[in-house]
Order: sequence, then structure tokens, then C-alpha cells
Amino acid sequence: MKGKIIALILFFVLVISCSKEDDEGGMTVDGNPVANNQKTLGASSHDLLADDTFKSMVIEVAYVQGYEPSVAAINNFVAFLSERVNKPLGINVVKKPIASQGKATFTNQEIVAIEDANRTEYNSSNQIAVWTFFVDGASSSNTSTSYILGTAYRNTSFVIFEKTIQGLSSSPFQPSRSLLETTVIEHEFGHLFGLVNLGAKMQTNHEDTAHSKHCNVQSCLMYWDSESGSSIGNMVSGGTVPKLDAQCIADLRANGGK
Repeated sequence: MKGKIIALILFFVLVISCSKEDDEGGMTVDGNPVANNQKTLGASSHDLLADDTFKSMVIEVAYVQGYEPSVAAINNFVAFLSERVNKPLGINVVKKPIASQGKATFTNQEIVAIEDANRTEYNSSNQIAVWTFFVDGASSSNTSTSYILGTAYRNTSFVIFEKTIQGLSSSPFQPSRSLLETTVIEHEFGHLFGLVNLGAKMQTNHEDTAHSKHCNVQSCLMYWDSESGSSIGNMVSGGTVPKLDAQCIADLRANGGK
């Protein structure tokens, strides 16, 4: 009975949005060009994975007070990156609390505007920068039967709808918050990596024809079944974050990753 309850909950939980924004164009902040961090989703796949240009990575983790991601989720995230990227000078996480917008829901355009107003980490000569925002609200695209937990929308940017995650985790018959956070964070970063067919060239054809830019292997981190959430949901309910399958890993390795 418990397993059935968890599966039912995860039918609603694990609808992970992967929508993308158009290229926002170039601008400057204090005279420094930031256009390289405002390209289309997947455009920095190679730069995130390889070390030929960028030797290190900085992750700017912005959050509203009370919605900071768990320590376990951030540690899991860094470990996930370390397994896949060639950054000999390391991966650094910089946390940044920002003020609440006082809104219940957010459009992608509003998330972009918040990033533009608050982001401080941009690419330098040998360090690539990533922005992620843990917001105290829900996606405006939620429906009565599905919840968007995260969205990757630029080449180095993604948002996590932390309030939704907190409302759907860490209660009886629900997954732990850190487990759900980890799954969504890693899934969205997979799209920044260029998965699937989004900047990292496929070595074999494994794109889900029903859900483009996702893997067709049900046990893979990059799989998305919006009708049932069966495979990923079952893995999370068992206390395990889904892993990238061999085909996704092959795509990353061919594009400069490990």
C-alpha cells in the first residue's frame, strides 16, 4: 500500500519542465560582457564539459530566505558534476540570498528578469559560471494534475521551484527533500550539458520521440514520462537518484566530458 501511495504522489511530482528561452542577446554589467552567459540552452555544452577553454566552474546558488537548497543536495550536485566535467582547477559554489518578489507564481520571463537583476558570476578567461535560483513560488505553467519542479532556460541558467519541492517532499509517503532536489537539479543541469540532442551530439539515437530533448531509456536521469512518471518515480520512491544511462554518458564524453 505504501508503495502505491508513493507512486501516486510521484505521478504528480515528477513532471520536470525543460522548456527553454530564446537567446536574450548581449548586455554588460559594470563594463563586463555577459552575453556569453545569455545564449540558448545547450550552447555551452562543450565549455561546461571540457577543459580546453575553461579550467574551473563556479556555481552561483541564489535563493530566497527559507528556500535554500539542502546541504546534501548541493553536495550531491557537486559530486555529480565532478564525475562528468574536466575542470582541473575545481568547482566552486557561491551562495547568494536574494529578496523575495512576494509572488505566488512565476513565468519564465520573470525568472529571466530576476537573474538579470541579481546575477553576479559570469564567465572569465578560464572559469565558466552557472546561475541557479531556488525560488519561493511555483511555476505559472502548473496545472491541477502536474507541477513543474525546474526549468533550464539559458546556456548557463536554470531555476528550481523550491517551494513546490518543499510542499511535495519530506512528509509520510513522500520522498525526502534532498532526494527530490538532487534529482531535479541534476536533470536540469543535464540539459545545460546538452542532453538530449541539445548541444551534445548523440552518438546513438536515444531521443524520446514523444518528449524531445529527453532520453528514451526509462531508468535514465534524462527520461521524462509526463503521463505516469513510472521509471524515475519508482527509482526516487526507492531512495535512489536516477543515473545517466550509457548513451547519455557517451554523448557527454564525445563532447569533452568524462
